[in-house]
Amino acid sequence: MNIIFKDAFEKGLTYTEYRNLANQLIAEGKVTGHEQSEMLLHYAQLNEARMNRLDKTTVITSNVVAFLENYPKKMIWLVLAESWCGDAAQIIPVINKMALVSDKIDLKIVLRDDNPSLMDLFLTHGTRSIPKLIMIDAENFELINDFGPRPQGAKQLILDYKSAHGVIDETAKIELQKWYLQDKGVGIQEEIVGLLK
Repeated sequence: MNIIFKDAFEKGLTYTEYRNLANQLIAEGKVTGHEQSEMLLHYAQLNEARMNRLDKTTVITSNVVAFLENYPKKMIWLVLAESWCGDAAQIIPVINKMALVSDKIDLKIVLRDDNPSLMDLFLTHGTRSIPKLIMIDAENFELINDFGPRPQGAKQLILDYKSAHGVIDETAKIELQKWYLQDKGVGIQEEIVGLLK
């Protein structure tokens, strides 16, 4: 596992590099990942607007700031993502702001489709669901914990919707985006910190 972590870390992108790559591909009518379609391009375009907004509006709570500033270990945070993923667009800007709080966190974004060995270590019910935050001890490349693909509140919303309607449709996706908007990234911050305690 350590070799897979090291390889992904070396290939990983900074947050700025990831954003630049996504924008460059959109300009070419493409998305990250091995699959290309008009629908995925549309999602990637929506996600750019979401991430731009979150970069400006996300605030890390004082409790989370205090916890991260006092965390004793240096960490590597690897996030598996793709530019078309709606959950990634809502979560990665929050993770980035958290990483900026502490010089002990080195954040890298790794593309899911280019890192199958890493992704397959963190399947969700047998699927390659993203985003997935993998928190690693920077000294020995040992796994600390992982988070994702959704915070608990968002996960529950989708489970309840599927139970009531039997399907995840466009209405469910709109409800999910509303949940993220109302949560303001607080649920994400608290869950990640909880996994580090």
